[in-house]
Amino acid sequence: MASKTMKKDWDSRIFDGINLVLLLGFTALIIIPIWNVLVSSVTSGATLTGGSFIFWPEGITFVNYQIVFQDHLIWNAFFISIMRTLIGSVASVFFTSVVAYGLSKRNLRGRNIYTAIFVVTMFFGGGMIPTFLLIRSIGLMNSFWVYIIPALFSYWNAIILMNFFRGIPAALEESAEIDGASYWRIFFTIILPLSKPALATVALFNGVGHWNDFMTTNLYIRNERLFTLQFRVFLIIVRADLAQMENIPVAIQTTTRGIQLATIIVTTVPIVLVYPFLQKYFVSGMTLGAVKE
Repeated sequence: MASKTMKKDWDSRIFDGINLVLLLGFTALIIIPIWNVLVSSVTSGATLTGGSFIFWPEGITFVNYQIVFQDHLIWNAFFISIMRTLIGSVASVFFTSVVAYGLSKRNLRGRNIYTAIFVVTMFFGGGMIPTFLLIRSIGLMNSFWVYIIPALFSYWNAIILMNFFRGIPAALEESAEIDGASYWRIFFTIILPLSKPALATVALFNGVGHWNDFMTTNLYIRNERLFTLQFRVFLIIVRADLAQMENIPVAIQTTTRGIQLATIIVTTVPIVLVYPFLQKYFVSGMTLGAVKE
């Protein structure tokens, strides 16, 4: 009996040891590239030109960030991206949650038809040119609302919310109905407060999508005042590339690669800072309501 216990202890230790090694390996695969980008962005151009892997900065310089922030419209682009992310995420979460709440009711008339239509949109799209013609025909070209209106609804996110809503006890809604509450009051005072994990998860998905989106600005916006941060830093990189091709010194202590690495940090840090505030809701929002007992 004792030998079996000792064997189980050794098996557990071996299993834990293998797991620890694998997890450390995966962690290193994630952290080392991020660290290399961060360190390289403050490394002098002479060191970057060598092309070797940089683990510790040599000849620290912040000229790459100076070039990025020298663009007089970069702060306006920051503002546009922040407003787009906030307004777009809130509007999309609200619109998607309203639709998902209706679809979560099995007695909804035409529910199967609506579901079939939404499922089709998950796998098929009109394509770039028809979408461009549609956006132009409804007057969203060179408008801030081109960032918001086309992204109001996603059936992928609706599925997450539908599953969560179905996990809320029906007795809560029935008791509110007996007390005379309308559907809207039930939705705002009972359903939404209980759905914070799922709502935060969908908000995170939307926020990351809005913040990282580049093509919307590239296709539909010509007014520089409406450029997002992603598109603005793209223009900075293009100008640096052109300067290098024309043998025009961008800066004495930098290279095009240094500017590119600095722009990666500039565009990544804000959304990374937001994630910890939503992390506690993320896992529970993805799992709660997904399994029925």
